Amino acid sequence: MLSDMYRRTRDEGFGAEVKRRIMLGTYALSAGYYDAYYLKAQKVRTLLTRDFDEAFSKVDAIVTPTSPTPAFKLGEKANDPLAMYLADIYTVTADLAGIPGISIPCGETREKLPIGLQILGRGQTRICCGWCSDDSIAQCKNDMPFLFSAMRS
Repeated sequence: MLSDMYRRTRDEGFGAEVKRRIMLGTYALSAGYYDAYYLKAQKVRTLLTRDFDEAFSKVDAIVTPTSPTPAFKLGEKANDPLAMYLADIYTVTADLAGIPGISIPCGETREKLPIGLQILGRGQTRICCGWCSDDSIAQCKNDMPFLFSAMRS
């Protein structure tokens, strides 16, 4: 039955952090909190979009760290929701502004934990990496030639 499948996939397929974020979002959209949270968030989203539009009038892409800190060990921050939220602080702006972004590994710490960088593009821009198909790489070269000229072997 469909409802059983939903229940199982939500129980077994989502970790504690994902469930926590779903509950927080549900709470923020519940009756009585819609105006307090959702409408204010929409106004902030509009401001973010304008800021990115202005930035992209001057540059083709924005490269940022993926996270304000290097990666932490799996499960290390599981009991610290604030640390988990703050680790995502740089990646949520792309979602909020409706622009494409990709995080890719760019190094590692002394402890061999990954460090990531994020490439943000204009709305509707394709962001490609080395494992894309030949056709999509050709399209990306057309859309974002500055990335390929900067990454020549």
